Amino acid sequence: MGCNRNCGLIAGAVIGAVVALFGGILMPVGDMLIEKTVKKVQESVLEEGTVAFKNWVKAGANVYRQFWIFDVQNPEEVAVNSSKIKVKQRGPYTYRVRYLAKDIITQDSKTHTISFLRPKGAIFEPSLSVGTENDTFTVLNLAVAATPHLYPSTFVQIILNVFIKNSNSFMFQKRTLKELLWGYKDPFLSSVPYSIPTTVGVFYPYNNTADGVYKVFSGKDDISKVARIDTYKGKKHLSYWPSYCGMINGTDGATFPPFIEKNRVLQFFSSDICRSFYAVFGAEINLKGIPVYRFVLPSRVFASPLQNPDNHCFCTEKIISKDCTLYGVLDISKCKEGKPVYISRPHFLHASPEIAEPIEGLSPNEEEHSTYLDVEPITGFTLQFAQRLQINILVKPAKNIVALKGLKHNYLVPILWLNETATIGDEKAEKFRNQVTGKINLLGLVEMILMSVGAVMFITFTISYCACRLKTAK
Repeated sequence: MGCNRNCGLIAGAVIGAVVALFGGILMPVGDMLIEKTVKKVQESVLEEGTVAFKNWVKAGANVYRQFWIFDVQNPEEVAVNSSKIKVKQRGPYTYRVRYLAKDIITQDSKTHTISFLRPKGAIFEPSLSVGTENDTFTVLNLAVAATPHLYPSTFVQIILNVFIKNSNSFMFQKRTLKELLWGYKDPFLSSVPYSIPTTVGVFYPYNNTADGVYKVFSGKDDISKVARIDTYKGKKHLSYWPSYCGMINGTDGATFPPFIEKNRVLQFFSSDICRSFYAVFGAEINLKGIPVYRFVLPSRVFASPLQNPDNHCFCTEKIISKDCTLYGVLDISKCKEGKPVYISRPHFLHASPEIAEPIEGLSPNEEEHSTYLDVEPITGFTLQFAQRLQINILVKPAKNIVALKGLKHNYLVPILWLNETATIGDEKAEKFRNQVTGKINLLGLVEMILMSVGAVMFITFTISYCACRLKTAK
């Protein structure tokens, strides 16, 4: 009987050890299976003929661009007395964007790259907006404000001032939402008897245009390069910026190479603002039952060269930036044909106090005004994002232009801020859980159960065996 009992206990301990060992072996094997599955999913993203490729060609989720317009409340006081600009935020006004499929897609099997154009279009969504496209705002006169920057010659400014006066153009103007965003015939520019562009708008031209050509890696030969941009408009470096600041790095933000760790920096390129950005890990969250990593745009992205030496080549002028000491804004005039356009976070979040000081009515808020991407770490898919930016125009005094003659100092005038956002739909989220995260979670659960049960069996039977031996010895 003693032998049978001891043999049974030893057998139980051995079985427990084997079960625990099997659970441990499943971990690297499971990781290999996960990697193989994800690699297949990721490669199919940019491989013609698959469902995933079809989803890549055209966005699977609705992408919306929300606008908040800064309506100026005291235009005459500012123009005459150089007072603080009082603004009132109005919005959101929502458009659906990125609904058009990628166009002129060309695959290169030798370099494992795909080239394409991204058509642009915007459809107004009344049900998601506070008003209509015909709502009117008092905003900066874009053409008048840009004149001193585009035509620094005193002689030219004196001549243009005549056309500004004759067209009854002033520092500020009233424009509808549709005109401000997508373009209008400017009366001042239309009166100039020379061949110059006469249509002005914050995003003009947009509808019926295309962005690119992009060339991205398919990931077929190297999964770590999937969706990474190789060239944009045939270039690896944007000539607007000197040195390494102009390098086109990362993806377009829709997807990243798989197996993302928290210490990884995600790089993505935005042609709208003519540069690459990066995001760092912020938090773990649950999005419709899917565990995701939230990556956020750090304040260092818009920091001054004193705070972040990597930004030294983004400081292209010394006067407005006070010798590159101000922070929180980025001059992108060089990629906007010389127009004095500056970008920042909404309401000048994390910007130098001096920048927002001449503006009343701003309320920067981290939660509402920060940019983030929610990325599923195993596949690298972005399942939710919010890109929030503010468009500003630099206005400076010009003694030869009556409309700007009363100004005593420079203004960085906020025109609008936008939130481009998308979230995976409920149906696609369920499909993603079933095909990816559900299987991964199940495999992990099986591993833990086997290891736990095996360990408990091994310890229990080993202790029982030892206790039995001691009892027998007595």
